[in-house]
Amino acid sequence: MVKHLKILWCAVCLILIAVAWCQAASAGQISGELKKWHKVTLTFDGPRTSETAEPNPFLYYRLNVHFTHENSGKSYLVPGYFAADGNAANTGADSGNKWRVHFAPDRVGTWKYRVSFRKGKNVAVSDDKAAGRSAGFMDGQSGSADIAATDKIGRDFRAKGMLQYVGKHHLCFAETGEYFLKCGADAPENFLAYKDFDGDFKTDGHKDNFIKDWAPHVRDWQRGDPTWHGGKGKGIIGAINYLASKGMNAFSFLTLNIGGDDRNVFPYISYDELERLDVSRLEQWEIVFSHGDKLGMYLHFKTLETENELLLDKGDLGIERKLYYRELIARFSHHLALNWNLGEEINNASTAQKAAWANYFWTHDPYQHHIVIHNGADHYDLLGSASKLTGFSLQTNKSDFSRVHSRTKNYIDRSVAAGKPWVVACDEPGDASHGLITDAEDPTRDNARKNGLWGNIMAGGAGIEWYFGYKHPHSDLTCQDYRSRDKMWDQCRYALEFFTKNNIPFWEMSCNDSLTQNPDDYCFFKPGEVYIIYLKNGGRVQLDISAGEFTYGWFNPRNGDGLDTLLNTGKVGPNTLNVAAPDENDWVLLIGETGTI
Repeated sequence: MVKHLKILWCAVCLILIAVAWCQAASAGQISGELKKWHKVTLTFDGPRTSETAEPNPFLYYRLNVHFTHENSGKSYLVPGYFAADGNAANTGADSGNKWRVHFAPDRVGTWKYRVSFRKGKNVAVSDDKAAGRSAGFMDGQSGSADIAATDKIGRDFRAKGMLQYVGKHHLCFAETGEYFLKCGADAPENFLAYKDFDGDFKTDGHKDNFIKDWAPHVRDWQRGDPTWHGGKGKGIIGAINYLASKGMNAFSFLTLNIGGDDRNVFPYISYDELERLDVSRLEQWEIVFSHGDKLGMYLHFKTLETENELLLDKGDLGIERKLYYRELIARFSHHLALNWNLGEEINNASTAQKAAWANYFWTHDPYQHHIVIHNGADHYDLLGSASKLTGFSLQTNKSDFSRVHSRTKNYIDRSVAAGKPWVVACDEPGDASHGLITDAEDPTRDNARKNGLWGNIMAGGAGIEWYFGYKHPHSDLTCQDYRSRDKMWDQCRYALEFFTKNNIPFWEMSCNDSLTQNPDDYCFFKPGEVYIIYLKNGGRVQLDISAGEFTYGWFNPRNGDGLDTLLNTGKVGPNTLNVAAPDENDWVLLIGETGTI
């Protein structure tokens, strides 16, 4: 009898061990560097299916993972997605049994997670926790991951943390507390219309002449950089490398332009499909975006082109739009520095529709990234508590960029008056025909620098991305060589470095152009502490400094002279400063409390 009991007990133990092992296995395979701010990936074995299967896996299944930090109690609900064979970027697979979640932990220590995996008609786009029924497999399983501190330094965003909206006119990095000024490329809008990505968009007869190879930037790819499918991707990776090498920190791209000027960028398996995703192409996008993270490149997701604003559910927040937004969030929201742009030149959507789009991102993106909308209409109807927007993506319409400063200040002032400060970047300065033309056509960059770049920053703006006009070489649709604007990238870098090297608290400063006598001057200041005067055409500055002693000096925004040591420095105070610029070109005068500059 005792012998039988021992045998029975051993059998029970073996069963319990097997159950525990199966539960642990089904709770997911953890990959990635288990460090703060790094991408941590959970991959699960789920139902085997395909991009074209019935029922549609993108709508019929819903994977969510709830992460909770053991000590602080901080939690995130992170959506997951169908990942085909788990290596689709390299295999091109459109079927498999892998399901995946990406997480960006914001604390060291133990993170526990619990999995919800549901199935049922359109369950993927339902917010009802109990929608559908259990899909089995990993549903209800749990696990944990121990997260260490990051080891990254320099430009790598993993050293800086998540870039967040904090109720000011500039975004702030959660780890370092640094505030962010951006400069980079808004063009080409069809950045992702790339021949090395999977899919038949290259040969479907819809403006296939705009497909890019990014050949001029293959030489900028470096050993150790990512590729896919045995060496593909070097051109587009090299393009990002080049922008980063010039000191830029942002690039922009459409993710849906089915009805637009290019018609080659969309996440779906075909041009006419709106409910089935191309898994391998999206995994290849992810390789590109992850490389951008490592180089300190802010990702500007332009989710719609103007011709597509009512394409999904006629503008309503229905099945198609919810699925599109959910897939973007699930696959890409773990990136540390990005904005969701509700659309380029949104004109026809109603206030209620636009507000619903913004609210979906705010309530479904676990990290609540920055949300903006681009001109078309003025969108004043979304200010303050009327929407979850945290900023504005400004477009102007003068070839000399002369409206950038006033329009930036307009949105900043209106947002403050409405009770919710917006982050206002100028993401399409100039006009549609010209924009930022090539170096060969404009070697000085005078208007772009004076009116565009410094016009936005000195109004309190968050920075600038350059649009390339359609009437010129290397346009918004045809550009494949960022070197065509090499000189402008230099002048942008000088501006960014001016603020960084001089420790200027731009996020605490405001614009008041009436501080000086010259109506063309830009004046940006924090009263009693720091003043910046931008003189477009030289001249004399008279400024009343009411108290304290101040040091001043000059910076040349054309060539960067004065970056390491300000030029023609002096001291003044407490009285009126009266100094002349070195010549009749544009100059920046920096005035700060003695000992601070």
